[in-house]
Amino acid sequence: MNEINIIVAGPRGRMGREAVNLVKETPHFRLTAVVDRINNGKLLSDMEGFSGLDVPIYTDIHECFREVEADVLIDLTTPDLGFLHTKSALENGVRPVVGTTGFTPEQLEELKELAERKSLGCIIAPNFAVGAVLMMKFAQTAAKYFEDVEIIEMHHDQKLDAPSGTAVKTAEMIGVNREPKAQGHENEKETISGARGAEVDGMRIHSVRLPGLVAHQQVIFGSNGQTLTIRHDSYNRASFMSGVKVSVETVLQLTTLVYGLESIID
Repeated sequence: MNEINIIVAGPRGRMGREAVNLVKETPHFRLTAVVDRINNGKLLSDMEGFSGLDVPIYTDIHECFREVEADVLIDLTTPDLGFLHTKSALENGVRPVVGTTGFTPEQLEELKELAERKSLGCIIAPNFAVGAVLMMKFAQTAAKYFEDVEIIEMHHDQKLDAPSGTAVKTAEMIGVNREPKAQGHENEKETISGARGAEVDGMRIHSVRLPGLVAHQQVIFGSNGQTLTIRHDSYNRASFMSGVKVSVETVLQLTTLVYGLESIID
């Protein structure tokens, strides 16, 4: 496989560090630069934990794209920055692979139109863990046979969005095979507001935020006399890198935006 030149945005974050290690350890990947909110003009090797990575740090992503050769941008930052970085990448002929969640439908539509206008691939994935993607696929299949379902997603207490992008995507996929239906007793009342979680087409999503967690989700289906629970756990952030690798290799073959890793995994 030909060498793929990669820029990583957010290299000092926990996911960003894993992405830098992935690029470093993959023979046909080459790190050409990183984008960080500080340390402009320094080398990544000047930062603790990045020995031997003599690539430039930019705080201005537009400047980075002007000066550095790149095929792919890996962005693992925040929703606001992620949108700006993705848009700038497409405008500069670079294919984005984005693990940031929290994009609005309007932002996704704008990025899709731009990607198609430029004939460039773009992958935005709420979750890069292959097991989590399979969980979503299995839940979508189960929804053909179970009308009642609740989602419980559990993440570390520094996560910015609730519910998680994975939970939202799971609900969307379940909705393909499930008609909207109000769940629970028809006269159900919350004695404490919010106790039943968020509602999407009658199904409920519950968000848990605690230190010690990484990324966990269970989808619980129920019908007369039985329940079905589909669960996935990520115990460290290295679990997401297999999906990032597949996405970097696949995005080069696309000419549009793909939302969700399930779209590129058979």
